[in-house]
Amino acid sequence: MQVLVHGGAGSAPDDPEPRQVVVDDAATAGAKCATPQAAVLAAVHRLEADPRFNAGTGSVVQSDGTIRTDAGLMTHDGAVGAACAMPGVEHAVDVAEVVKDETPHVMVAGERAVSLAETVGVATDCDLWTPATRDRWAEADPPADATTREQLAWVREQFGTDDARDHDTVGAVATDGQRLAAATSTGGRWFALAGRVGDVPQVGAGFYATPTAAVSATGEGEAIARFGLARCVADAVADGEAPQHAADRVLRGFATETDGEAGVIVVDADGRTGRANNTEAMQTAADTSEQP
Repeated sequence: MQVLVHGGAGSAPDDPEPRQVVVDDAATAGAKCATPQAAVLAAVHRLEADPRFNAGTGSVVQSDGTIRTDAGLMTHDGAVGAACAMPGVEHAVDVAEVVKDETPHVMVAGERAVSLAETVGVATDCDLWTPATRDRWAEADPPADATTREQLAWVREQFGTDDARDHDTVGAVATDGQRLAAATSTGGRWFALAGRVGDVPQVGAGFYATPTAAVSATGEGEAIARFGLARCVADAVADGEAPQHAADRVLRGFATETDGEAGVIVVDADGRTGRANNTEAMQTAADTSEQP
C-alpha cells in the first residue's frame, strides 16, 4: 500500500516537530491497511483526533460560536460520499464513508448528517474545543446572541484577516497498485458565517479519485472550490502527466487564476506521488507497506 498524507497548507506551524510525528504516524497507520479506502480513512482518522490540526478536535469556530466539520471520500470506481456542516462530530470522514457505502447519495448535511452518524454508531456530541480555540474565539470579541444579519456584518470584518492559520485541513491518498482512494477532512475557516461549507466535501474541489489518480487538496476553500483543484490535478495525470509535474503545473495555474493559496497531494495507480504548495508550509508524509 502506498499512502501519502498532508496536515494542511498555510503558515509555518509553531510546533512542526510534534505535528510531523503525527503526520508520519497517520501515514504508517494507513499503509498497514488492506484497501486504499481503509488506508485513507485510518490516516485521516488519526489526524482528526489530534488538536494540532484543523479537523475534528481542534477545528475552527464559525460566527455563531459553533464548530462544524466536513469531509469527503472517493474511490477509483467513482463511488463517493461527503458530509458537511456537522456540529459535534470529531470523525467527519467516518460519516463520509457511511454516505458513500450505505446511502444512494453523494452528500448529507447539517443536523441530518449528525443523525445519520448517530444511527450507524459514529460518535456525536463531541467536545471539539481546545484551549487554543477558546482563547482565539474570546479574543475575537464575537457578538453575543447576534442575529444572522449581525453575524454577517461581523464576518465581513473578521473573515480572512488572519487566515494563514485556517488551512490545516487534513487529507490522504492511497493506492495498492490497482485501486485508489482519496479523503479530506476539515473544520473549515475561522470566523466563517454559520453554516458555511468550503471545498473539502465538494467532489472535485477538496478531493477526487479516478482509475489513474487520487488527489487531496488543502488551502483557501473558496478559491479551491471555484477552480476545482483536485479534479484538475487528477485530469492532468489521466492525460499522461507524472503526478509531481501535474501537481506543480496545476497549482501554478490555480495561483494565477485565483490568486489563492493551496496545497495538493496526489498518487497514481503505479504508486508515483506528487505534492505541491504555494503556502509557507505544508507538512506531508508517505509510507509504503507490502500487503500479505
